[in-house]
Formats: sequence, C-alpha cells, structure tokens
Amino acid sequence: MDKNAPIGVFDSGVGGLTVAREIIRQMPMERLVYFGDTARVPYGTKSQDTVIRYSRQIIRFLRTKEVKAIVIACNTATACALETVEKDLDIPIIGVIHAGAKAAVEATKNGKIGIIGTEATIRSGVYTELMKEMNPDIEVTGKPCPLFVPLVEEGLLHDSVTDEIAGRYLAALKEKYIDTLVMGCTHYPLLRSTLGRLMGEDVTLINPAYETARELSGLLKEKGLACSETGEGEKYQFYVSDMAERFKDFATAILPGEVKETKKINIEEY
Repeated sequence: MDKNAPIGVFDSGVGGLTVAREIIRQMPMERLVYFGDTARVPYGTKSQDTVIRYSRQIIRFLRTKEVKAIVIACNTATACALETVEKDLDIPIIGVIHAGAKAAVEATKNGKIGIIGTEATIRSGVYTELMKEMNPDIEVTGKPCPLFVPLVEEGLLHDSVTDEIAGRYLAALKEKYIDTLVMGCTHYPLLRSTLGRLMGEDVTLINPAYETARELSGLLKEKGLACSETGEGEKYQFYVSDMAERFKDFATAILPGEVKETKKINIEEY
C-alpha cells in the first residue's frame, strides 16, 4: 500500500466536513478524498439495510481513488454499517463512534453521560454498549435530535429557531444531571456554541470529529501508512451526489482554505 495515497472520508452530507477539518489540521501532510451523499441525506431516518447499501456504494467509489484508509465520518453509517463493511475490506476503516465514546468515559466525573444523535444512531445503542464495556457503572442517556441535521444543512447555525429546538431537545438531558455530552452526529459540532451555552459550563462537550482524527493518526503510524511527503496530484478532492455548488460554498466556510472545486457523480453507478 502506498503510504502517500489519500485517505477516503465519507458522510451523508456536509457534517463529515468537521472530521475532514480535523484531519487537515492534525495531519497536514495527508491527502484526502471526501464524498458527501447530498442527494440522499439524511441517513438518520433510513433503515440499516439502506445505510449499508449506500455505504458499500460509496466505498466502491472511494476505492477507485486508490485510498489507503477510509473514515466513515457519519455516526449513523458507523452505527449501522461499519461492522458489515469492514469484513469486505483489506485496508483500514474506522468510524466516528469508538473515539468519541472513549473520550466521554475518560471525561465524565459523575458517571452520567448524554448522547445526542440521529434517530438511527440512538436506536442502535452502539454508544451505550461501547461505554458500558469501558465502564459498566456509567449511566448513559440518549436523545435523538433529528432536526439538527436539516438546520445545519440550511446554514441556520446561529438562529432563534435553532435555539428553540435545541432547548427542547436538551431539557431531557439536563434533568439527568449529565456532566458530559457527546455530539453524536458530525453535523453537531457546527452547533457547538449553542449547545455549550444551553448546557452550561459544567458540562463537557465531546467532539468525536476531533477524537477520530487523533485515532486515525495513531492507526496510520502504527500500520506504517503515515504520509511522508505530500505526493503527486490534487491534495484535497471533494465529490457529492448532488448540489455541488452549494456544498462547495459550505465547505469553504468550514475548512481552512478555499475549496476550489466539487464534482458531482452518480453514486448509484457504484
């Protein structure tokens, strides 16, 4: 495997850009190919079988780009598909859940952890399962927040509507006196200031995007796949299944540096 090959990253839409941003920040030498499934977002309301099918199509596309490793930058796809698709692969693949769960268990002082995510992520129970394996005494409360993804995708990051909806969602978690909150969807770190303000300074917010980039960095070093030079070709490539121009504008607002081009592809062909 060529250690100067790019890393493949995929998500249901723009949320995974928070993971891409952390990879770019923490591993500036690495090349990256990102795919956002903007035609079929959101994944959180889809069945497990559908999410597995979508994930397999995207992985087949990323393999055409000769990626050396894949990051599922989507909590729903990690929860529903990671275990299935990793059996098909001969390259490293990681999701965004393990690193976030580990960070939350290490951060909590009172043993009460909250998780916000899509309906599919919360329904899967995968965060709770992982945390209980790490510490059986931990009390985990999950809360689906299905409206956060469309609010982020619409760019309503600092809006009274977002405040109102977030307040309603978070009320149930505040009643449980949690001291740690996992932002269990890669869109949610874009609402960090709102979530932090509403939960208060005594609650630690866990950003799985940051933790996943750290985990990836360690994994690539361990397998001798860390990039030693920037290599040939475009450093960062972006692909979507729809709305390329809108995605490009959003990506430029989130990532360090301008995203010059986003290409639309027909993912159903893979």
